Amino acid sequence: MDTNATTPPAELRPTLDRLRAAWQAHKPDHAQRSADLLRLREALKRRLDEMAAAISADFGHRSPHESRIADGMTVLNEIDHLRRHLRRWMKPRRVGVGWRFWPARAEIRPEPVGVVGVIAPWNYPVNLALIPLATAIAAGNHAYLKPSEHTPRTSAFLRTLLAEVFPADRVAVAEGGADVAGAFAALPFDHLVFTGSTAVGRKVMAAAAPNLTPLTLELGGKSPAIVCDDYPPEQAAARLATGKWFNCGQTCIAPDYVLVDAARRDALVQALREQVRARYGQGLAGNGDYSRIVNDGQYARLQAQVDDARARGLEVIVLGEADPAQRLFPPTLVLEPGEDATVMQEEIFGPVFPIRSVRSLEEAIAYVNAHDRPLALYPFSHDRARVETILRNTLAGGICVNDTLFHFAINSLPFGGIGPSGMGAYHGRSGFDAMSKQLPILWQARRTGGDLLKPPYRKAQWLIDLIVR
Repeated sequence: MDTNATTPPAELRPTLDRLRAAWQAHKPDHAQRSADLLRLREALKRRLDEMAAAISADFGHRSPHESRIADGMTVLNEIDHLRRHLRRWMKPRRVGVGWRFWPARAEIRPEPVGVVGVIAPWNYPVNLALIPLATAIAAGNHAYLKPSEHTPRTSAFLRTLLAEVFPADRVAVAEGGADVAGAFAALPFDHLVFTGSTAVGRKVMAAAAPNLTPLTLELGGKSPAIVCDDYPPEQAAARLATGKWFNCGQTCIAPDYVLVDAARRDALVQALREQVRARYGQGLAGNGDYSRIVNDGQYARLQAQVDDARARGLEVIVLGEADPAQRLFPPTLVLEPGEDATVMQEEIFGPVFPIRSVRSLEEAIAYVNAHDRPLALYPFSHDRARVETILRNTLAGGICVNDTLFHFAINSLPFGGIGPSGMGAYHGRSGFDAMSKQLPILWQARRTGGDLLKPPYRKAQWLIDLIVR
């Protein structure tokens, strides 16, 4: 397995042209789409252990259970959903024309657009590559994937997996660093899906702009959790711990910080301590369920956030041992950081967890609204009225009430951000529609009142008076 493969930028456009020519010559019908998805499912299912090993090698260590859940189950679940509903989604939908245009009839017909590009990140390198790719296939397109250079073994795994499943003129893979990614984003795709940071998302959008390439941007940002004063801190801590420390916090929809009423802050902190102890025991280094930071650069970035907090005199609670040589970064709480702290200015994307006290729900809502709209928002309350107050007065890419992360895995919910946290959405029907052209078609009748609407208009005055009312 070649983990150092790099695609020469000069090969990118010819590959795209080959994919588009093959698609134009034979646009996939339902049988082909369904068969392609089934082969992809079967191939991935056979190789889940190989997938988990590749991801773990890239991370230095990543829990194989987390890989099977986040990069295995999610993809298999999405493919099952796509295949189950595909025939119905492909059917044209009749729409009304209104009495003024009778007896014409109209329909909306989902048509594939051509070649969909997918730029995948490193944090869930199989999930975030194969779900958009499978969706593109379901919509009748061909696909061109650019996996992350930060997970080279997983990229090589994806290359061999997709070569086993698809002909080279139906799905292709480009590998390489930032230069390849930049040239890839500048290709004239019929649709482009990018998952990554907001900063890189701006660059992708700029690269795609000259071609007016339609985009789905799945970005990130600082996703808040609001723990209301009626919610048990022990239960909140359990669900926040799952969201924050799954994959060592390297999740775009991980809760980035917590807003909790001041009287219950210490109880939440203690409950989070207990969660670390219950989940990982007395030592992280020998615990196979605690994942590592993907590379030295990301580790150094996280350490700088914690160093900045300490330099500002903030209380930092480290819940385990650190080992830079292993890129083992422990769960770390930062209490009451101000707006000037780095942990409150940047997306954390790691196991560092800021906790801020608030005096009221209104203060929490105001704080969220004073910042960029997040990719996810996590309200915790058993009081429906309080939750509705949060929902009415904030806006986020997605909401998960009284839990974290799981809304991503619900196929029938669109996944996507808003503003700095993203553009467009996919998963299930939303992804199928986004990667299709919803083609409007009007079928005109043999005889129609429209034939009368021409000069001299005085002859059709009665008809004009009828329809303009």
